[in-house]
Amino acid sequence: MAASTPESTPENSDYYVKSAEKTLSVLLAFTGDRPALTVTQVAEATDLTRAAARRFLLTLTDLGYLTTDGALFRQTPRVLDIGASYLAGLSLPQAAHSHLTALAQELDETATLTVLDGQDVLYISRVAAPRLHSVTLNVGNRLPAWVTSMGRVLIAALPDAAREEFLKQLVPQGFTSYTISNIDDLRAELQTVRKQGWCLVEQELDEGMRGVAVPITRDGDVIAALNVSIQPGRAKREVLTDRVIPLLHTTAQRIAEDFGGRQRTAARAGS
Repeated sequence: MAASTPESTPENSDYYVKSAEKTLSVLLAFTGDRPALTVTQVAEATDLTRAAARRFLLTLTDLGYLTTDGALFRQTPRVLDIGASYLAGLSLPQAAHSHLTALAQELDETATLTVLDGQDVLYISRVAAPRLHSVTLNVGNRLPAWVTSMGRVLIAALPDAAREEFLKQLVPQGFTSYTISNIDDLRAELQTVRKQGWCLVEQELDEGMRGVAVPITRDGDVIAALNVSIQPGRAKREVLTDRVIPLLHTTAQRIAEDFGGRQRTAARAGS
């Protein structure tokens, strides 16, 4: 029988630098739930000896990636430099795609990401419901913003003067018998959307379809809207308010974080 040979792994490769692995493991020991750690806690989390963990922590402190009060260590905003180049090249659709896919699978509905472009909403990312074999609206398509849930979320987020200018240019029309086509009624609806942080449009653009949308916010600015379209018969209104809207808010937050929202917040908090 031939003698067995060690399984090829990165750890036994001639290029592998074990200290690099340990350095990253120390940095990754810090999480949102555990932002401050002692030497002992880091040693336990990284499977290092206490003495080794202390050396890594003090070195990272000297390099400016950690700070310490003598007992507890914390990350500094300088750790953001590690991912800065990646984030700089990451587009919003790229950051959103995996989250749109998860949302579409969770709800079995089509999930869409849009931005405001003039009087329209522009589709910049879209993941169809798993049960659908085709979709009629794709990336690059446009719809009148004022009559869609995502459009109203985006219009509602505009500064007062810009919102009024938008309404001034609007020529509303009745797409269905449910369409809000009066400017004063639409203005009131936008105020409600702005206050509650989400929008539900029921059969105003297309009979037999309702849209639910929430804003995606980064640094206090609304940068896009997240939407799912649901046929009235597939979900009661209380399902929308109790399950769908909270899930949309959670997904929107994750998209914003992956697009740099979490890092920017952390940087401000550490400055």
